[in-house]
Formats: sequence, structure tokens, C-alpha cells
Amino acid sequence: MKTYLRSSKFVARLAITPFVVIVLLIFVGCVGWSVQLSFTNSKLLPNGDFVGLDQYYRLFRTTRWIVSLKNMLLFGVFFVSGALILGFLLAILLDQKIRAEAFFRTIFLYPYSLSFVVTGLAWQWFLNPSLGLQNAVRELGWSSFTFDWLTDQSMAIYTIVIAAIWHGSGLVMALMLAGLRGVDPEIWRASKIDGIPTWRVYVHIVAPILGPVIFASVVLLSLSVVKGFDIVVAMTNGGPGIATEVPAKFVLDHILERANVGLAMAGATIMLITVISALAPWLYVQHMRKRNSP
Repeated sequence: MKTYLRSSKFVARLAITPFVVIVLLIFVGCVGWSVQLSFTNSKLLPNGDFVGLDQYYRLFRTTRWIVSLKNMLLFGVFFVSGALILGFLLAILLDQKIRAEAFFRTIFLYPYSLSFVVTGLAWQWFLNPSLGLQNAVRELGWSSFTFDWLTDQSMAIYTIVIAAIWHGSGLVMALMLAGLRGVDPEIWRASKIDGIPTWRVYVHIVAPILGPVIFASVVLLSLSVVKGFDIVVAMTNGGPGIATEVPAKFVLDHILERANVGLAMAGATIMLITVISALAPWLYVQHMRKRNSP
């Protein structure tokens, strides 16, 4: 039996070896090459002209990059917190054993099945002052109604936040609902006997129980923040001006339009560090769970 298990493990490892080799050579290799290019003076094509940290100094002296970082931070804070709160409230609503629960669960989760491009285009039309909400309300007779956030430099980023929350809250709802269904019913019976308000049970008892689910939701949403390119391009293309510029768009624009590979790779490396920083806590928690499990 032991010999059979050993041979099975050997066959499994042999079968996965090509995949591991491909990942190491292509994925890890390309990432390493990109980081190496960030220390060069590469323009239209990559070259080996080493310039040290010059590209990083230049990067953080570029107004467009600083604005993109601020937008990513602003977008991340409002998007993650908004999606968590809305997703949690939707999960609580569905957990009340309402009628047609499967229908509403599908409706709430449906936006997440759409790509960020489709989501962005739909909301771009809806928020367009001359086509969407503002125009529709004015046609109903309220001629003074104004909702031009999409073209307002100080408010445009919030239109992207609204669209992203609509897109991502369904995923949080599904995760939270699964967690709520795992809460011991005795907790609710005891809280009713003790006369504890329902909202206090959710905040002080249920929320801590759902800690791992909340943590996983934050990690997944945070990764969407770092990769937030599609929805920005679809809704505003970084405008008006550079009001909604994000790091991913900055990197691609400098590769494809501005022929500055070195600066773009410096930006990409900063994004890589950001992704690793977002994943590190989750990976650590998973490692500690495996280590402490019997």
C-alpha cells in the first residue's frame, strides 16, 4: 500500500512538473525581467542601459503618478468599505428566509458576473449628463436637476466608486451569506432571551465570527483595486484631465503611447509590491492555520 501511494505521488508530481516549469520560466521570468527593466533607461524598446533608481525618482516626481496613487487610495478605501457594508446588509436581508430568496440572490450576484468593461460602459451611459440620469429627470419636468459627476474633476472618481460597489457587493453578499448560514442558531435564541437588540448581535457577535470571511473579502476586493484599469478606461479614460488616473492606466499608457518602458516598469514594480502587500496577510493567516491544524 505504501509503495502504491509513493508511486501515485511520484506520478502526480511528474504530471505537474511541466506546469511548474512554465510558471517559473514565463510568469516569474517575465516579472523578474520587468523589474530589471525598471532599473534601465528603456524607451520604445527594452535595453540594458542601467540607470539605478533614476526611474523611481522620476516616477515619484511625476504629477500624474502621484495623482494616480491618490486616486487608487481613495477608490480603494471607499470601494472596499462600501462593498463590504452593502454586501453585508444584503446578506442579512437574504438570511431572513424571505420569499424568492434564490431569485434575489441571483439578482444581487449578477453584476459580479459582468466584466469591469461592461460595468463601466453601462454606468458611463447612466451617469452621462446628456444621455443618462440627468437627462431623464429633466425630461420629466425637473429642468434644474443636475448630476454631472462624470464630468466634474472633483467628483468623477466617486462615479467609478459607485459603479465598482455595484459590481463587487454581490460577491461579498455571497460570501457573507454563506458565513451567516454557519452561525449557531443558539446564539440568536440566547440573544432574544437576554433582550439584546438585533443590531448589537450582528455588530458584536456575528461580525467577529465572520472575521475570516470579512478578511477574505477585503483581500479579493483589494486586488480589484490594484488592477482597476478596465472600469476607469470604460467610464472616463482617466479624465476629465487626469482626475481619475490610476496606476494601471499610467503604466499601460507609458508602454503603448509614450514609449517609456523603463518608467512604466518602475510603476509596474510599485504595483507588484502593492499586490504582494495585500496578499501577504492572507498568506500568513493561511500558513498559520495549516501550521496549527492537527
